[in-house]
Amino acid sequence: MLRTSMLSSSTWRRSLLAGAAVTASLMLSACGGDDTSSDSGMNHGGMTPTATASAQAAATFNDADVMFASMMIPHHQQAVEMAALADGRAASAEVKNLAAKIKSAQQPEIDTMNQWLTAWGHPMPAMAASGMPGMDASAMPGMSASAMPGMDHGAMPGAMSQADMDKLAKAKGAAFDKQFLAMMISHHEGAITMAQQEVAQGSSPDAKALAQKIVTDQQAEIVTMKGLLSKP
Repeated sequence: MLRTSMLSSSTWRRSLLAGAAVTASLMLSACGGDDTSSDSGMNHGGMTPTATASAQAAATFNDADVMFASMMIPHHQQAVEMAALADGRAASAEVKNLAAKIKSAQQPEIDTMNQWLTAWGHPMPAMAASGMPGMDASAMPGMSASAMPGMDHGAMPGAMSQADMDKLAKAKGAAFDKQFLAMMISHHEGAITMAQQEVAQGSSPDAKALAQKIVTDQQAEIVTMKGLLSKP
């Protein structure tokens, strides 16, 4: 089971690098003064009204929206992986049910955000099983691991380190429940911080609505988890 966790964590780290690649791309384009939705006013020529409307809808986004999706995807993926560990390890039925709820809620959100990034012309880079060749923060112009959100586990709000994930994977029973709840509370708090930034700075109505949903849902789950932690 630990090997499975380590493989999953490796996949998450590759997703993290993919999100960082999008982040680097945005920062470089920002230096040129271009807005990601700057083509929304272009003459679409022979496009049908429906196609034009669809293109305009897809163009309603800004760099904050792209940043939100590209960073929230790996953040959600780690939460899903943490929740998957509850199967066979958690002692409390309440913890098991909460973990199942987190998985069922966050995986569809990951899929939705991936669709947005593709529609916005900023798809997450394809990830080979062996990793992402050339994806080294030190090789990106003006970027470093400590400065790039997500490249350093401490830089992405609430993200767990590999050591944290390994420790959780080794825990069982009541010890797992306590570690899972404490870690997921911190993870949720980080997601809320990221989502609140999107609500304040984003442009896409759909992305801002999802961000607000994340804030509402995860604040409620934090209350639930704190209640479970307080039980003797």
